[in-house]
Amino acid sequence: MEFSFNWLAILAATLSAFVVGFLWYGPLLGKAWMEAAGISKEQVDAGNMIRTFSLAFVLQLIMAFCLAMFFYGGGEEAAALINATNGALYGFLTGFGWVAAALSVTALFEQRSFRYMAINGGYWVVVFTLMGLILGAWK
Repeated sequence: MEFSFNWLAILAATLSAFVVGFLWYGPLLGKAWMEAAGISKEQVDAGNMIRTFSLAFVLQLIMAFCLAMFFYGGGEEAAALINATNGALYGFLTGFGWVAAALSVTALFEQRSFRYMAINGGYWVVVFTLMGLILGAWK
């Protein structure tokens, strides 16, 4: 089985997670997220941002690659079924059905609020939907 990936699309999908994260955890829901997570602005600012962003980039690159592998790892016939619409749908299902659900299970045992689950899970639903859209549209 031959694997062929568009590495620029994988990189764009990875970077899209940063754009969404900047907006999601910044101007859109930053204050609500800090409150739900029980952390202060000072704690966020005191973190090692170079380490955090570097590791986040590597992990999001792995996620984008794995999503591309699901889309295109099955060969040409499987890849032919993927387009922007299907990519967005499969990305949404990945984000909602796997990632947000898994985060929510952990959050339940941590006795976190529904708001915490919705903010963090919602981020991943949006990210994976966008990643799927990018990977599906840009073969």
